[in-house]
Amino acid sequence: MEVIPAIDIRNGKCVRLYQGDYARETVYSEDPVQVALKWASEGAPRLHLVDLDGAMKGGPVNIDLIADIVRSVEVPVQVGGGIRTRETVARLLSLGVQRVVLGTAALENPSFVGELCARYDEAIVVGIDARNGRVSTHGWFEASKVRAGRMAAMMADIGVKRVIYTDISRDGTLTGPNCEAIRRLVKSAELAVIASGGVASVAHVRELALLGVEGVIIGRALYTGDVKLREALAAGSYHA
Repeated sequence: MEVIPAIDIRNGKCVRLYQGDYARETVYSEDPVQVALKWASEGAPRLHLVDLDGAMKGGPVNIDLIADIVRSVEVPVQVGGGIRTRETVARLLSLGVQRVVLGTAALENPSFVGELCARYDEAIVVGIDARNGRVSTHGWFEASKVRAGRMAAMMADIGVKRVIYTDISRDGTLTGPNCEAIRRLVKSAELAVIASGGVASVAHVRELALLGVEGVIIGRALYTGDVKLREALAAGSYHA
């Protein structure tokens, strides 16, 4: 199981939000490139970048900074946040991004994502961001009536191979992942699942590994020191 550090970018800085609330932001570094280098040097198998400004705006904002990070590290990078057009997908992939993560576009225009999957295959990942089991979009500001499991099934049908499941109520809270929801998704979905949201200890990493997820994204816990990356990597490898 991969343990993937998250680097959330807002106003050119590395930040973390509490439950996706832009008003509850903590800045952890003025230099996201140095943060990326740190996680890569400690053994991260890949990095998860989120353009928070892009998610709010609906189009890329921090793309130059993302390009700097991709050039600076030797590990694969996946990027999400406001990716809603073919042009943005193509541009990010041309910069060396290995995977692009689509959320809003996937729910609102599944056929568009199906076309991207046909062209780019596993470079396309879908983010399923849920609050109380229902998918949220547009930077988590808008709630839909679609349940996470239903969206996962829809994505599998159009050729998506991998989803990132985030429980918004747990994200940035250090209260533990929603293991029951993740277990149901892993069991029912015919695709790989990467879990995100709430991880606060190495024990949580072990628990997720036993659920059969392909990877876990960790954010705040790495920045607070509640989780040491090397220990989390060891836990993920042991239960691989």
